[in-house]
Amino acid sequence: MEQGIVQIYSGDGKGKSAAAIGRAVQEASLGNKVIIITFLKGTGYGDLIQRLEPDIMVFRFEKSDENFEDLSIERQQEEIHNIKNGINFANKVLTTGECNLLILDELLGLIDNKIIEVDEVKAMLESRAEDVSVILTGRKLDDKVRNLADEVSIIETEVR
Repeated sequence: MEQGIVQIYSGDGKGKSAAAIGRAVQEASLGNKVIIITFLKGTGYGDLIQRLEPDIMVFRFEKSDENFEDLSIERQQEEIHNIKNGINFANKVLTTGECNLLILDELLGLIDNKIIEVDEVKAMLESRAEDVSVILTGRKLDDKVRNLADEVSIIETEVR
């Protein structure tokens, strides 16, 4: 059994989610099962990725298509409840080894918005089945999260 790794795609540049989706397609082409859970993405990816089911499964637990920061406090609390359901699902996927690659798209944004704590992410990653790899994406990378990863890719925008 191959040991899974933790990768992070972070930075202020565009392409973090696209890089993660590229890895998903690569894994699926090798016959591996991929699950993507999106957070703070508004409407998500559209239907293109859904055409790759069942090899790549995409889940979104949030109900609102609006930007999280633009929601009222009450609606933010509702979405936090939905997001926590997504985190619980991610925990289940990781512990059962339901897939070969789990992508938690914009998970770093949940830490930045104080929806989840770094310790929760650490516990989630430590509980994963041995052969499951994980990709985390998001703009801001906490040093404590960086230490949980086997590989970190920083994607930056260079203005010329």
